[in-house]
Amino acid sequence: MAFARSTGKHRAPGRMTRKSASIAGVCTLATTGVVGTLASPAFAAETGTTGVEDTGMTQILTEEILTAETLAAEVADQAAAQKQEAADAVARAKRIADEAQRKAEARAQEIREAKERAARAAERERLAYRLPVAGSGVSTDYGTGGSLWSSGSHSGIDFHASSGTTVMAVGAGTVVEAGWGGAYGQNVVLRMQDGSYTQYGHLSAVTVAVGQSVMPGERIGLAGSTGNSTGPHLHFEARTGAEYGTDINPVSYLRAHGVKV
Repeated sequence: MAFARSTGKHRAPGRMTRKSASIAGVCTLATTGVVGTLASPAFAAETGTTGVEDTGMTQILTEEILTAETLAAEVADQAAAQKQEAADAVARAKRIADEAQRKAEARAQEIREAKERAARAAERERLAYRLPVAGSGVSTDYGTGGSLWSSGSHSGIDFHASSGTTVMAVGAGTVVEAGWGGAYGQNVVLRMQDGSYTQYGHLSAVTVAVGQSVMPGERIGLAGSTGNSTGPHLHFEARTGAEYGTDINPVSYLRAHGVKV
């Protein structure tokens, strides 16, 4: 026996019928490869088809990378700073060493110059003219007139000196006469380094020989009273030549050579 539905009235599909149709549709779409495009957003989110779920790992990794990069930059900066400090230390050490060397060289130069000055001073002292009788003074001046001298005037100067007193060369020179000299008695004549001549007369003894080189202050004889003399003393002459008559003022000669007379 058949049952007929009323005309114009239709029953709504049951819940199970609608659900079955929906599942069938999904299955059909899945077989065509377009289920993803037809799925609702909520469904897609539920099935995880929109991408990787954000769990916070990306941010953590980014922060760790940035931290590592920062640490690397800090380490590089520290290394560069240490390298610069080392370079600066080397430069400072070099400057200090250079300054020390400069000072040492300057000091060495000062010492050399001081030694050279001392040597020159010693040489000047060694070659310096001096009195023929130490600590003595003039007893008879140059040019004094009288019958005691054959020329009518004194051709030299006389120094106070007792017999046996040391007579010295007034400067460096070479002995050109040593021995008896007539009115001069025992005498010595020196040719000086500047070409002038000096004579030492009335000696009691001669202690040098012709050709001998003598230095200032070196003993050449002993004072006495030989020859044309009235008593012990030293007769000293300065000459421009070796011959008698070329005499010049001995006081002026000695003073010109720095000797106080």
